[in-house]
Amino acid sequence: MSLLSAERVLLVNDDGIEGPGLVLLEKLIRNVCDDVWVIAPDEERSGASHSLSITVPVRMKEAGHQRYAVKGTPTDCVLLAYYEIMKNNPPTLLLSGINRGANLGEDVTYSGTTSAALEGVLLGMKSIALSQIFSYGNSTHWETAEKYAKPLLEKILRVKWRDGIFYNINFPDAAPEHVSGVKITKQGRREPGSFIPEQRFDGRELPYYWIRLLYKEGVNHPDSDLAAVENNAISVTPLQPEMTNEELMFKLRDYF
Repeated sequence: MSLLSAERVLLVNDDGIEGPGLVLLEKLIRNVCDDVWVIAPDEERSGASHSLSITVPVRMKEAGHQRYAVKGTPTDCVLLAYYEIMKNNPPTLLLSGINRGANLGEDVTYSGTTSAALEGVLLGMKSIALSQIFSYGNSTHWETAEKYAKPLLEKILRVKWRDGIFYNINFPDAAPEHVSGVKITKQGRREPGSFIPEQRFDGRELPYYWIRLLYKEGVNHPDSDLAAVENNAISVTPLQPEMTNEELMFKLRDYF
């Protein structure tokens, strides 16, 4: 029997409730689980990070059976699910994605996808973020995520869950038959300059800016998420909200 069938599942994303990755994930999970809730932004919120809507009202509307579209951030969606929509019986498993695009290295600090999973773990849920990498100008290999997502989730759920941990999964930009395996990885790091303001001008010659994604080469430690997907492997990275550098903390205590 599928381990997913025993969970009360919350699905969220940052691409919007009609995002193809969320639609795919919902289909996959509903095939094995009867208790699935979709609570997602009403439009794309990529780059929202762990932000909250605290200066404007957060509104939501029903978008189908156990589906809600929220005018807010991915974190808003998780909070509404936990404290309002599902408050009498909160979710036990949060799945965020499947994001269209990479969430590797420093991406996780900007990503609404990983931040929704972060909020889930802060609320005590088992939480997993999923992303399908693609390259601009080419089609997205959704068939790769479709083939590997469910069995990989089942395998992760068999591992004894550690409090304060969530998982970040990235499927490589490759067809299913070219996937080289699964790698358990650490968070990588690219050179600075992946996100650059680009100046443009409107019809009145007034400047405005787009933040362009110009991914730099990463510091490809062989155990990093960047190195794994470069070799067409699925990257699975255990992450945590606790960011204290304990080694330096103890040194500073001695110093001060």
